[in-house]
Amino acid sequence: MLGLEWAPVAGIIVGFIVGLTGVGGGALMAPILLVGFGIDLMTVVATDLLFATLTKLAASSVHSRNALVDWEVTRRMWLGSIPLSLIVITAVYGGLAIENETLIKNLLGLLILMSAISLLFGRKLQFMQRAKRVATPAKFKRFQIPMTTASGAILGGLVALTSIGAGALGAVMLRTLYPLRMTPQKLVATDTVHAIPVALIAGVTYLALGFVDITLLAYLLAGSIPATLLGSKIMGTLRPEVVKGLLAVALLTAGFKLIY
Repeated sequence: MLGLEWAPVAGIIVGFIVGLTGVGGGALMAPILLVGFGIDLMTVVATDLLFATLTKLAASSVHSRNALVDWEVTRRMWLGSIPLSLIVITAVYGGLAIENETLIKNLLGLLILMSAISLLFGRKLQFMQRAKRVATPAKFKRFQIPMTTASGAILGGLVALTSIGAGALGAVMLRTLYPLRMTPQKLVATDTVHAIPVALIAGVTYLALGFVDITLLAYLLAGSIPATLLGSKIMGTLRPEVVKGLLAVALLTAGFKLIY
């Protein structure tokens, strides 16, 4: 198992990927903490949520200055994600997570695998949805707003329970629902900003319940925040496809490790 002195290195790796691609934060950090550092599940989920909040806040400041965030779409997702995160957190307060750690760990592994698959096939799915959007615009737009809110609700519940889902899964939902509107940079920015209040609500609640490891969080943030700012600033100058491909392989490995 890795010692705490390696936590800033983990923060640098994950922070740079979050800044560059907007995905991989929770899905990558959770297995690193579980498998690499040997930290218990509830501490991982709780600490990862606050780590994701503060790391994505750093990235969002750059995205907002560059006018890349689609605030209309973000608000539509918040209508679903914030209420559902509150409902899940209420259930966690009642002991749901503590009583079902094995189930949650398997769900976490499954979500990591789904995140990897979405990274590999997200662009292809967007192209398919773009054809539908152009062919039948009225039919497509009829369900766009309610499906956006429903997608937000799914993400809010998953993030509050496992700390995973807002990145890669959120991105594939946005690609599916807004295939013409979501350019690569706008996709990263909107997905990043949407995740912040959802992770914050859940993270602060877990902090109040005593699950957050403050020392670990500080070490992770020491590496992640500068790396996130760097990734966000160079996002437009690099092609993130190679990074996403390597990240997908890492997530597939981590997901199978957690499940099996």
